[in-house]
Amino acid sequence: LALHPRKNIVLTGGDDHLWKTWGFPDGNILLTGEGHTDWLSGCCFRPSGTQLVTSSGDTTVRLWDLSRSGCILTLRGHSRAVRGCSWHSCGDFVASASADCTSKIWDVNSERCRYTLRGHKDSVNSIEFLPFSSTVVTSSADKTLSLWDVRKGLRVYTFQGHVHSCNHATFNRKGDSIASCDSSGVLKLWDMRMLLPVLSIDAGPHAANQVAFHRSGDLVALASSEGSVKVLSLAVGQLSILRGPGVEVRCVRFHSQDSLLSAGADGRVCLWSWAQ
Repeated sequence: LALHPRKNIVLTGGDDHLWKTWGFPDGNILLTGEGHTDWLSGCCFRPSGTQLVTSSGDTTVRLWDLSRSGCILTLRGHSRAVRGCSWHSCGDFVASASADCTSKIWDVNSERCRYTLRGHKDSVNSIEFLPFSSTVVTSSADKTLSLWDVRKGLRVYTFQGHVHSCNHATFNRKGDSIASCDSSGVLKLWDMRMLLPVLSIDAGPHAANQVAFHRSGDLVALASSEGSVKVLSLAVGQLSILRGPGVEVRCVRFHSQDSLLSAGADGRVCLWSWAQ
């Protein structure tokens, strides 16, 4: 699940091997992209909003042009399923995370892999660029998070503390905090400056699939396998539970000041809103 950087367009990728863009809030399908031969694990818009990148269980990363909805580049090099992707804020680099225990940094202009990031001992489940920097964060089934310098292709720090597979990690907008979640439902917050854990919330026992920060940095949303979205208010330490259709929630994104979007295993995207 991804949001267009400037327009009211939602991007989704599914187990049906397809990606789709949707008008928001009417929900009309605008484009459908075919080409992957297995489930889609991730999707992200180019910062300019003119292209998008997808990752898939078919071991590839694909770039697509929105003006013609066709695949313009297929990046091959991972030996197992690609679990996630991210586009750098400058638009020239794409990052991918794979079950082959590596991540890759791709130069979209030369169409080549710039670096392969090695160090995790199990599947790398997510990867994300810190905006306007040369840093990425990865989460792994080896129960750790790692920070990498993509200019050198080197790991610079590893966060340890999860006792189960880490499913996702993300930066807040300021870039001074990381939120991560694991397969037992534990949500952790980490201080980027001190490189220390600052908060741990057990929202289990069901797996937490993805986390997202609100633009303000004051709320963190968690997509739960039990069929709910859990929202943590950092100011008061309160965990709220938003219950919907009851199927596994795979992805979550804040949309506005008082609304968020979630994507479920039933193929539906839900819009949630609440009173401030």
